[in-house]
Amino acid sequence: MRRAARARAAVLLVAVALPVLVGCRSAPAVAAYVGDEQITVTELEAAVTERLDDERIAAFAEGRRDEFTRRVLDGLVARQVHAAAAERYGVSVGDREVRDRIDALLAGDDPEAVFAQLAEQGIGRADVQETVRQQLLRRELAEAEGEAGALDAAALRQRYDEVREELAEVEFGYITVPDQPTADALVADLSADPARYAELAAPFAGPYTLAELQRQPAEELPPAFAERQGTTPPGTAFTVPVPEAGGVVVGFLGDTVYPTFEEIRPQLEEEAAGQVEAVGAELVDDVREDLDVTVNPRYGVLRDGRLVPGEDGVVDLLEEPAAAEQPPAPEGGPAD
Repeated sequence: MRRAARARAAVLLVAVALPVLVGCRSAPAVAAYVGDEQITVTELEAAVTERLDDERIAAFAEGRRDEFTRRVLDGLVARQVHAAAAERYGVSVGDREVRDRIDALLAGDDPEAVFAQLAEQGIGRADVQETVRQQLLRRELAEAEGEAGALDAAALRQRYDEVREELAEVEFGYITVPDQPTADALVADLSADPARYAELAAPFAGPYTLAELQRQPAEELPPAFAERQGTTPPGTAFTVPVPEAGGVVVGFLGDTVYPTFEEIRPQLEEEAAGQVEAVGAELVDDVREDLDVTVNPRYGVLRDGRLVPGEDGVVDLLEEPAAAEQPPAPEGGPAD
């Protein structure tokens, strides 16, 4: 009878413990809780397997499966948090916007080549798309809160005025000719009509001739031009004997050129977007705190919103209870 009583007591202990586990949000079958939502271990394993179908990603993950799984779970948690933030603030980002942004980031590069390089770093195409979506969502969140003023045309124009001098570039060119008389004649022609530079350079094409005028920041000019930049009037041609170049180099120092607002507007917008996204990231962090994100300790711990390895190692939530945790036998020996 007493043995049966002890068995029932053990069952009751397990039954009482189960609600506590649920309340602490640490069910073994759940990889993470994000508010009322769950990312199950099954969902996590499916996401990992899907990515490992790419041989390049599989090669990256080989020998560091735990690290890769943690990265995937971190991404799944971030997706849930951003989705909750989007719902709270009533914003959304469509697939077309994501594609347009990726096209802009590629800037004409071969997409397949870029995605192949990312895959070698363990980053799949779907991960790229989700990362870009989250970036755009952070901008939308800031705008919803009236914090996207840095992207206004007036703010961009003001920023252009602030950095205009830093963006100045000096126009220059050089043409290598066989002898000094030819160089002197070329100097006269260039001084008379600098707009003819490309025409005058064409007959002397070679490794030491620039076919067209180029622009460089003053501090990046070749030494022969940098030495004259502060003392030589714009539109001046000069000669420098350079035997190793095969003759005489005719240099031309043109005007200081300032890029127009429209030319650098994309750069200004990128800079401003970074500031706006930082505001959006703060809003996402607030949502994350409200959601009380909890991660199964077998995958790591959350620190500053990121999933990192746990300091105490892997926790096996499926281990059997230790014998010491069983109810002790009553004094007097076992009962019948």
